[in-house]
Amino acid sequence: MTDRPADVDDATRVFAGYRELLFSITYNLLGSVADSEDVLQETWLSWTARNSRPSAEKIENPRAYLVRIAVNQALERQAAIIRRREVYVGPWLPEPLLTDGAAKPEADVASAALRAEAVSIAMLVVLETLTPLERAVFVLHDLFGYSHIEIAGIIDRTPAATRQISHRSREHVHARRPRYQANPRIQRQATERFLAAALGGDLGELLNILAPDVTLWTDGGGKTRAAALRPIHGRDKVARLLAAIASHHPQGLDIRYRYVNGDQSAVLFSEGAPYAVLVVDSDDPSGKIRGIYAVANPDKLARVSEQEG
Repeated sequence: MTDRPADVDDATRVFAGYRELLFSITYNLLGSVADSEDVLQETWLSWTARNSRPSAEKIENPRAYLVRIAVNQALERQAAIIRRREVYVGPWLPEPLLTDGAAKPEADVASAALRAEAVSIAMLVVLETLTPLERAVFVLHDLFGYSHIEIAGIIDRTPAATRQISHRSREHVHARRPRYQANPRIQRQATERFLAAALGGDLGELLNILAPDVTLWTDGGGKTRAAALRPIHGRDKVARLLAAIASHHPQGLDIRYRYVNGDQSAVLFSEGAPYAVLVVDSDDPSGKIRGIYAVANPDKLARVSEQEG
């Protein structure tokens, strides 16, 4: 067997060194592990093709080069993703990722990256309301600390245009997502109380712990009957729906508390298989729940099973 050229081996080592960063940026742009992995594959192919050419000049800043490829690949993929979501059954939520080190390190680049730059499910839902370009600028600037000049080079815009996009996207996000870090203890307590009330069908307790403006998202992808086909808004509607569907849940659910996208959350198993991932967004410091995100689409839970295995 012929050894690979040294330059190919060098390119492989460089790419591997930045893979976690590239995945984290791409996942925050797309909210999908499968699409993020596809983008990384395209980035890898472009990177190795560039480095395998004998006449190619040396790339002085591989990190910037790779980020630019990955971001632009992700922007191109957004059109196809938007078309898929137009026919998606019910609310679409990002694919949840465990970020508490439960996975085997050698098999879980995604989890390692999210531990470094964990973005909550609630924040990712807000980012879905941005245009792809606004989202790219917000993620790069506000989450990863890129300057407007650096971002301008990545998305092929002027620094002035990039600064305007950044301002617009930040205002949009902050209007929908208050700037505070949830207390993990309060979030864990809120999750435990919510699960006890929801699984027990306790309408009174649900009305007590839910904020008046609470919203419930249930992502079943049309594959689970307990999922609502649209987001449900308001304490009374959410509480009555949850109490009504309590009897539809399997008996003997195994509840494991984990960090999901950086938040204290619950992973529910039925007969050893993942049943749902539940993330509650509590109002610090009162503990009232203002957002409930339940991912039950089995296609989005396959990675949870791998990480818990």
